Amino acid sequence: MHKRFNRRVTVASPAQARVGVDIGGTFTDVALELGDKIFSTKVLTDYTAPERAIIRGIEIVTTKAEIGLEDIGVIIHGTTLATNALIERRGARTAFITTEGFRDTIEMRTENRFEQYDLNIKLPPPLVERCDRFTLAERLDAQGGVLLAPDHRAIQTLIDRIEQGGYESVAIGFIHAYVNGVHERMMRDALLARLPDVSISISSEVSAQIREFERFNTVCANAYVRPIMKSYLDRLIGEVRQAGADCPIFVIHSGGGIISVQSASEFPVRLVESGPAGGAIFAAHIAARYDLNSVLSFDMGGTTAKICLIDDHTPKTANTFEVARTYRFKKGSGMPISIPVVEMVEIGAGGGSIAAVDVMRQIRVGPHSAGSEPGPACYQRGGTHPTVTDADLLLGRIDPDDFAGGSIPLSVSAAADALVNQVGAMLDLGAEEAAYGIAEVVDENMSNAARVHAVESGKDISDYTMITFGGAGPLHAARLCEKSGIGKFLVPPGAGVGSAIGFLRAPFGYESVRSASMRFSDFDASALNSVVSQLSEEAVRFARQGSGPIEPAVEVKAFMRYVGQGWEIPIAFPCRTFTAADKTTFTDLFTTAYTQFFGRPIEGLDIEIVSWAVKASSPLPPVERLRLVDEHTDITPQKTRRIFDAALHTFVNAAIVERSAMPVGACIRGPAVIVEPETATLVTSSFDATVQPDGCLLVVAKALSAGTANRE
Repeated sequence: MHKRFNRRVTVASPAQARVGVDIGGTFTDVALELGDKIFSTKVLTDYTAPERAIIRGIEIVTTKAEIGLEDIGVIIHGTTLATNALIERRGARTAFITTEGFRDTIEMRTENRFEQYDLNIKLPPPLVERCDRFTLAERLDAQGGVLLAPDHRAIQTLIDRIEQGGYESVAIGFIHAYVNGVHERMMRDALLARLPDVSISISSEVSAQIREFERFNTVCANAYVRPIMKSYLDRLIGEVRQAGADCPIFVIHSGGGIISVQSASEFPVRLVESGPAGGAIFAAHIAARYDLNSVLSFDMGGTTAKICLIDDHTPKTANTFEVARTYRFKKGSGMPISIPVVEMVEIGAGGGSIAAVDVMRQIRVGPHSAGSEPGPACYQRGGTHPTVTDADLLLGRIDPDDFAGGSIPLSVSAAADALVNQVGAMLDLGAEEAAYGIAEVVDENMSNAARVHAVESGKDISDYTMITFGGAGPLHAARLCEKSGIGKFLVPPGAGVGSAIGFLRAPFGYESVRSASMRFSDFDASALNSVVSQLSEEAVRFARQGSGPIEPAVEVKAFMRYVGQGWEIPIAFPCRTFTAADKTTFTDLFTTAYTQFFGRPIEGLDIEIVSWAVKASSPLPPVERLRLVDEHTDITPQKTRRIFDAALHTFVNAAIVERSAMPVGACIRGPAVIVEPETATLVTSSFDATVQPDGCLLVVAKALSAGTANRE
C-alpha cells in the first residue's frame, strides 16, 4: 500500500478516461470524461464508508461509457469530510502544545467581536478544550532568535502527560514559530521517539503565518482531522485497487489545485474547502468560455450552499477563511483557518437542510441537514424532519417519479405530513403554505449571504452574471436572482455534478505561504530572494507530484501594508530575481493598489512586506471562446405541471421540457422546468431560457430581454 502511496505518477494520456469524484453531505457526485464526452451520476453518500459510494458511482459511469475500471487514467477527488468533521466536532482526540503563557490563545481569540452590542454573545468554542492544552517553557523573538531554549526534562515530562492522556493526535504551535520552527521540530522529534503511532502536526509546516490565534487554530484543525482523513484516504486507495483500477489518485485542495494523496494526508486542513473549490473552478471555466468578467458562482447541494465571486475569470482567493459561521454569516463568528483558499461564503442551505419553527414563531432553515441517512422525509428512508427538498416537491419543482434519474422515488404524502406536523401545525398553515414559507426563507438566506459576501468585497451583486450548479442550485437560481437583482444566469451541462467536473478542469498546483516581515526603510533584496526561492522550491515540488515533466508556472504575491496598519493588501509580482532597484517598483505597485482600495495613498508612512505567497501550477489548455446564439426558436412543450411561482405568489401551469431534447438555439419561456438526470432548472415567469452552442442554458429576465430588443 505505501509503495503505491509514494510512487511518482503522471497524468493520464488524452486517450484515457479521467474521473472526478466529489463527496458531499448528501450525494457523492461522479463525472467521467472520455474524449469530449462527460458521463455522470449521483449516488447517496455512505457515511460509514464513503469510499463505497465512490466505487459504486465509478462503476455506474464506466458502464455508461462502456469501458472498464482498468481504462481509467486518473481519479481526482474532492471531499467535504474534513469540513464536516470540524463542523460536527467529530475528529480525533487531540492535544495542543504551545508556549508557556499562551495556553488560552485559541479560546481568548482576538479583540474583534462579530456583534459588538450583544452582551450575551456566544463565541464559537475552541476546537481543543482547556484540559487538553499543555505548555512548554520556550521562547523565540520575532526574528526567530532563541530567547529561551526548551529543557529536555520538561519535554519528557510533557510527553508523559500526552501518553497518559491517550491522545491520537497532537498539535504543536509555539510563538514566532512561523519564522523559525526549530523548537516545534524538537518537540515533534521527541514525541515521535516515544510515541511513534501518534499523529503530530506543527504550525511552522501547516501554516507559517503571523497572527498566533489563526495559526494555532489552523494547526489544531489539521491535527484534529488528520487521523480520520489519512485512514479514509488509505481505505480509498485500497478499495479502488481492489475494484480493478490501477490509476493514480489525486486530491484537490482548498486553493483549487491538485496534490498527491500523500500531501493531502499530511495536511488535510488544506482539504477543508476542496469540494467547493472545484465548483468555483468549474464556474471560472464557463466564465472564460463566455468572456464574462463578473460572475457569481452559486453551488447548492444537499447540505450546503456555496457562493463565490469570480472576477476576470479567476475565483477570489484569500489566505484566511472561516469554517461554520454561526451568526448571520458575519466575519468572526466562525472557526478561522489560515491556508490559501478559494474565498467563498458557505451556509447550511441545501436540499437536505432541516426546517423548524423557533420560539418567535419564525421559520428557520438549517444549518442541520438530514443528509443521506435518513434523508428528507420524501425519500422514505426513515426521515421525519421537513427539508428544502420536501418543500420543493410540494411546490411542484421536483417530479416525484423522476428524481435523481428515477433512482430515488419520492413520496408527496410523506413530505406533506412532515411539513404539516413540524411547521404548519405551529403556524396554522397547510402543507403547501408551509412549503412556500420554507422555500422563501432558504432563498432569502442565500440571497442575504450573497449580498453580504459582495459588500465585504466592495462589489454590487446586481452587476454580476450567476453561474449555478449542484443538485439544487438550478432549482433555486431564478428566485435567488429575483431577490438579488441579478438579470441572468447560466446553467452549464452537467450542472448537477458541477464540482466533480470542475476537478477535471483544475491544474496540478500548490501555494506556499510564509510570513517574512521587512520594512522598506530596511529593504534587503537578497533576503527577499532567499524567501521567494525557498517558497518556490516548496511549491514546485508539490506541483510536480502530478504534473510529471510539465514545468509548473510560478506566481508570486507579497502581502503589504503601511507600518502600523492591521491588515495587508496582496500585490502580484513577476517571478524573478529582485534587486535594490525593485524598492521603487514595490512602492509604486503598492501605492496604486492602495489607492484603488481606499481612494488615496498615505504620505510619509513607511511600507512593509508582511508575508509572501508563491503558487506553482501546471499550465491549462486554452479555453475556446464562444458567442451567444444570435437567433432562437421557441419550442412547444409536450407536458405541463402545476408549480408554485414565488414572485406571483400562486401556482401556475409550467412547461416541462427534457434538456436533452433542446437543440442549440431552442428557447423556452417561463414558467417552465427543464429536467435532466442530476438536477432540474426552474425558469420562473420572470425569465426565458435559451440553449447556447456548448449546451449551456442562458436564463435571462424578461425585462432585460425586452430592453435589449427595444435597443436593437
